Amino acid sequence: MPNVRDIFITEVALRDGSHAIAHQYTVEQVLKVAKALNDAGVPYIEVTHGDGLAGSSLQYGLSRTNEMELIEAAVSVADQAKIAVLTLPGIGTIKELKEAAKLGAKMARVATHVTEADVAPQHIHAAKELGMETVGFLMMSHMAEAGKLVEQAKLMESYGADTVYVVDSAGALLPEQVRERIRALKLHVGINIGFHGHNNLSLAMANSLVAIEEGATRIDGSVRCLGAGAGNTQTEVMVAVLDRMGIKTGVDVYKMMDLAEEIVAPILKTPQEITRDGLVLGYAGVYSSFALHAKRAAAKFGIDSRDILIELGKRKVVGGQEDMIVDVAAELAKSKSQVNVR
Repeated sequence: MPNVRDIFITEVALRDGSHAIAHQYTVEQVLKVAKALNDAGVPYIEVTHGDGLAGSSLQYGLSRTNEMELIEAAVSVADQAKIAVLTLPGIGTIKELKEAAKLGAKMARVATHVTEADVAPQHIHAAKELGMETVGFLMMSHMAEAGKLVEQAKLMESYGADTVYVVDSAGALLPEQVRERIRALKLHVGINIGFHGHNNLSLAMANSLVAIEEGATRIDGSVRCLGAGAGNTQTEVMVAVLDRMGIKTGVDVYKMMDLAEEIVAPILKTPQEITRDGLVLGYAGVYSSFALHAKRAAAKFGIDSRDILIELGKRKVVGGQEDMIVDVAAELAKSKSQVNVR
């Protein structure tokens, strides 16, 4: 196991958690959460729209508050933690990245589909030139075998990334699949390795621990499990478990418990749990942020959201193809109607 200084947690509730509340964060909420996380000793706090910089749109969901205001708010109360931003080439541009850096963001996480790292060099280079710690974020990692993952990670490394992540966007990876992927990266990549889990199959914690066992030193968590689908690895639980294992993170367990209960819980309309929609995301291997879109499409067309998600999985639809959700729903509704007519 790593020594006490080896595990660095990035808190994603103010980014991935944006999906869970339909991107409705206010400045006041971000100030409270970011300050509490900072005071608890969390080293990195990610703040953007759920789909990264410039994600606010009809396709991905409109933000209640301009994300730059949220980033600025988080920076203003983080005297220890570094504020991180996520950017997806094709959605976020260098312009937004520069604006975030000017406001005080210190880490850029550049996210691509697991087989498309070659779209990331411009964003990674720009982040490095801005003096930001830079992370390559390989989303939907369950869709690539270990060898392909290594190939893509090495591209991220060649562009200048300081860290590369195995990102289980669908919450579909099983522990041994995580072990295989992290082990392969550890053998072939010379930069830090991270893991970002989702809890759609109730495996986020187990998968995070396996990643640590295999040498990952950067682990994502979300307080109160706040994230897309069934949420992410629950930060306050992970900190407590790692402490019990003798793996220190520098994060105060009591303070994490308190902020989860007193500050974050009231933000949630309903507790984050594994519902049938979340479960089917992991089962089908579909991007976790699709759940809310599928539910809305199901209501519009009078069909089961699970059928939409299963079909999306069969078609290997990935993040950035949210418009396909309505198309698939319409097709399924038409097919159902034709069957009923017969």
